[in-house]
Amino acid sequence: MSWKTSDAMSERVEFIGLLQSGQRTLSSLCREFGISRPTGYKWAERFRLEGLEGLKEKSRAPHEHPQETDPEVQGLLISARKSHPSWGPRKLKAWLEDRNRSLQLPAPSTIGDLLKREGLVRSRRRRLKHPAVKSPFGQQILEPNQEWDVDFKGEFRLGDGQYCYPLTISDAFSRYLVEVRALPGVAGEGTRPFFERAFREFGLPCTIRSDNGAPFAGVGLGRLSALSVWWIKLGILPVRGRPHHPQDNGRHERMHRTLKAETTRPPAMESHGQQERFDVFRQEYNNERPHEALGQRPPVRIYKASNRPYPGRIPDVDYPGYYEVRKVCSAGKFTWKSRAVFIGFPLAGERIGLREIEDGLWRVYFADVELGVLDEVQLKNGRIGRVLPMCPV
Repeated sequence: MSWKTSDAMSERVEFIGLLQSGQRTLSSLCREFGISRPTGYKWAERFRLEGLEGLKEKSRAPHEHPQETDPEVQGLLISARKSHPSWGPRKLKAWLEDRNRSLQLPAPSTIGDLLKREGLVRSRRRRLKHPAVKSPFGQQILEPNQEWDVDFKGEFRLGDGQYCYPLTISDAFSRYLVEVRALPGVAGEGTRPFFERAFREFGLPCTIRSDNGAPFAGVGLGRLSALSVWWIKLGILPVRGRPHHPQDNGRHERMHRTLKAETTRPPAMESHGQQERFDVFRQEYNNERPHEALGQRPPVRIYKASNRPYPGRIPDVDYPGYYEVRKVCSAGKFTWKSRAVFIGFPLAGERIGLREIEDGLWRVYFADVELGVLDEVQLKNGRIGRVLPMCPV
């Protein structure tokens, strides 16, 4: 039983008044007010000791909280969050524990509650999660340098009004951020020097995954561009996601969200200052930031350089002896039985190989990449003077 909920304090005052008058017993008053005898004795004793103040409701919270996080630990967590405002509870816990193995930290959920109480967390709109995409041909990424992911994060204006196009390169297995470079455009000639520098420092990957945009891909046979032709000559296979499906490169896109949040809001005044921000971000991302997919370890603990060094001289592409080999001229054409056949400008100056698959039907290759089919019958009839693609491009 309990006091009437209309006004518990008034009920208690009336109860004590009638009890003090001596006209009724405590038992009868308890029945009248609908409370138990222990409750009646409790409020009578409180009134005897404290007067009317003793009839007020008191907090039932425990005086001691044995599970409460130590104030010093709370201070460390708050300081770490302020230093890394985009890190969640799991990352903060892993980062602090890595620096002090003896530190006793609460569960991530408790850390999250602490950050909310301190006003260090703001709610955000939930995002749809897409399933992870496997590497080409259904292969899983099993080691560093098996695949690098490349892209241009969306362009944005700097404080001086100039556009910045950030080129990003990362290792798919370790999430190691190989390069973040503030560039004034996406032209291939401006991009190649930074790939060359990355290859010299870290060696060559087996494949490079990109979208279908410039300068990584073209619109002709095999979607080759001048940049991807160079990759193929180095023994790197270009791999591309489906058009208009950025989730095919989801790991890299997720990194872009973090890069944007920590380096471009607001952007720097000019390109040099923006590059300094990118350099600081890359150092922290690789060496300090824990990654859940890596067991809360930073990428530097996982990544190692490739055992395929960048060659001092890029060798010519060789073909088996049974291939017919032709050189593509500057106009993107090669000669086949006195006829000029167009194959594409990105291959200008390169050697291509042709392998006969049926009488008068030749499959065309650049290195190990199949480009299309040359049909001599159509060529003789003068209906077409180009290589037909393997499939619609």
